Amino acid sequence: MRTDHLAYQQATRVAGMGFLLQLAIGLVLLIYGFVFQDSTFVIASEPVLAGVLVWVSLMVIFHQHRLERLEALERDDLASERGVEAAGIFEEGETDVAARRLRLMHTWLMPTASLLVAGLLILFGWRTLLWFRNLENPELQVTPFTVGAHAGWQLAITLGLALVAFIFSRFVAGMAANPVWANLRGGAGHMVGNALVLLAVAVGIAFQFFENPGVIRGIAIGLAVYMLLVAAEIVLNFILNLYRPRRPGEVPRPPFDSRILSLFAAPDSIVRSINEAVNYQFGFDITSSWGYQLLLRSFTWLIVFGLVVLVALSSIVVVEPGSQAVRLRGGRIVGDVHSGSVFLKLPWPFETATSVDTARIREISLNGTPRDIGEVFLWDPNDESPNDPFLVAADPLPETITRTVDRLVTQPEEAIQDPLLPDEADENPDRQVSNQFALIDADLILRYRVRDGGLVDYITFCSDSRPRRSTFNTRELALKEIALRVVTQTLSTLTLEEVLSPRGPALPSTLRTRIQEAFDQASTGVEVVSVGIPALRPPHQAVAMFEELSIDMQNTQKTLEEARRRADSSLAALVGDAELAREVVVEIREYLDLEQEKGRDDPEVVGKRIDIQNQLRDSQGMIASFIAAARSLRWQIHMDARQTAAEVLGEVGSYDAAPELYRERRIMEVLRKSLQGVRAKYVLGVDPSRTDLDFEMQEPSEGLNLREYMEDSE
Repeated sequence: MRTDHLAYQQATRVAGMGFLLQLAIGLVLLIYGFVFQDSTFVIASEPVLAGVLVWVSLMVIFHQHRLERLEALERDDLASERGVEAAGIFEEGETDVAARRLRLMHTWLMPTASLLVAGLLILFGWRTLLWFRNLENPELQVTPFTVGAHAGWQLAITLGLALVAFIFSRFVAGMAANPVWANLRGGAGHMVGNALVLLAVAVGIAFQFFENPGVIRGIAIGLAVYMLLVAAEIVLNFILNLYRPRRPGEVPRPPFDSRILSLFAAPDSIVRSINEAVNYQFGFDITSSWGYQLLLRSFTWLIVFGLVVLVALSSIVVVEPGSQAVRLRGGRIVGDVHSGSVFLKLPWPFETATSVDTARIREISLNGTPRDIGEVFLWDPNDESPNDPFLVAADPLPETITRTVDRLVTQPEEAIQDPLLPDEADENPDRQVSNQFALIDADLILRYRVRDGGLVDYITFCSDSRPRRSTFNTRELALKEIALRVVTQTLSTLTLEEVLSPRGPALPSTLRTRIQEAFDQASTGVEVVSVGIPALRPPHQAVAMFEELSIDMQNTQKTLEEARRRADSSLAALVGDAELAREVVVEIREYLDLEQEKGRDDPEVVGKRIDIQNQLRDSQGMIASFIAAARSLRWQIHMDARQTAAEVLGEVGSYDAAPELYRERRIMEVLRKSLQGVRAKYVLGVDPSRTDLDFEMQEPSEGLNLREYMEDSE
């Protein structure tokens, strides 16, 4: 083909048509997605609109090629008119303005446009993936993923635009086979990329007819990955072009010219490559043999025959022993349940079959990942469980501690009664210490299977779709939540001691019964086989406290028993019997209340006091002995007083006979008694005429003076 401005003018017109078609497809997808609230259409419009820059770049570069050819044609005409000398002047290249611009465009415009296309694709792809990730976070308020309501129109639009895009890409790829139009390969590749995007969206919409929305969501995520892959290839081509050697006269290949998309735009090149590879492997031209040509001629019929066989095989369903299956037509169960047999159905996609292994026992860990338990399961305080603990009721406090705390809370300190006596607060539930809660670290494993005749309920209960980043499907998650709710409610009604050391039915059997009742109410079609508890203990922080709890409870019991023993021994020592002492205390309180009400001298109060005194007197304790000793002392004092009174009365006659003599004699007796223990004796205030003193002065014998013997010089 002649390389002139007309060839590049044709390429410019084709690039303009590609620009208009690319822009039209992108705007149709974008506007439809916004108007009818279809997220997939909006995402599909992003790579299409990013490809508009490719066609703009091709229009500019081919137009510049046309200008360069026109400039070269004018230069040749001037050279032919002015002769050889003028031609020599134009050979310097000073007037080749269009050629210099063309080189600059190949050097800067095409790489810049390629990087801009790659940047847009990276931006759109990363933003889409980030949006899908934020959809799973309930704390973020993001626009939800929506699907349009007019599936028929959507399917028609996508298939129609895909067909137009593919035909145009094949037309452009055919033109690109000519070296003059080689750069059109990039536009053909992006146009066939549009066809692939539209075809993928059409497949997702087709699955909407079978009520399978997960496919269209996966295709939307796949479109984001597709944009990132195309952008990565463009960046890689740009880097390789920097180090690729240039040949004179060669038109550079722009980085946005995707090699992978070019294969889809020109699939015949793939066939040629396969033929060349086959010939190379066999060592001769096998593709020209009659057998290979026969295979190529019959290839279509073989494909059709294979499709017919596949459709026929999709109409036969084999149900293995221990499994059950049902037919699904448009997501609705039709027909009976088949077990261990072979049955026929309509071919796919009109009908499908769902088979469930009803004999297999399945397991669900209700509280996260269960721990590995060996022969010895140690309770290590540093072994923190990654699973959430369960809430149980704490063990009730002992009765004496509860009663004491209630008194401290409900009564003033001076009105607290004797803790050894019964109190009315024990009968008032409002004054009891409220129950607290405790934590329990447990691994719970639910084992279940599909019950006989429950396959329909099992299938209709929930779907089998698996959420992203989840090890369970939706049905297993629903069963887990129901069972976890029952376990939480059951454990919250039991105390810590009842959970760790049950005295009635075993905890696993209780949980199994209640979970089965909850599953039956929800019509799950599931039979609970067992509820396993491989690990059950308080949290790891409570290791030391749990050991101290039993020790403190034993010490508390010991202290209480010691206090009771001392109280009983003290009461028995005082009264003789502890029970009798408590009865006497009760009667004393009644006596005090009666005395305060009626007065001390009331006959009833006096009689009550006498009865209490008689009880204390007749007892065998220390109080009776003290009372007896007090009575004995009273009688002794009384008799001493009577003795003194009798002596005084007996000396009245002597006083009457001689009062002065009696007085003097009594005074002298008093002095005699008083002066017996006094070394210096003085008599004061005595009339000298009436005093007769007789003194006898005696000295000790010298023979008994030891000092004289010691001071004697001899």
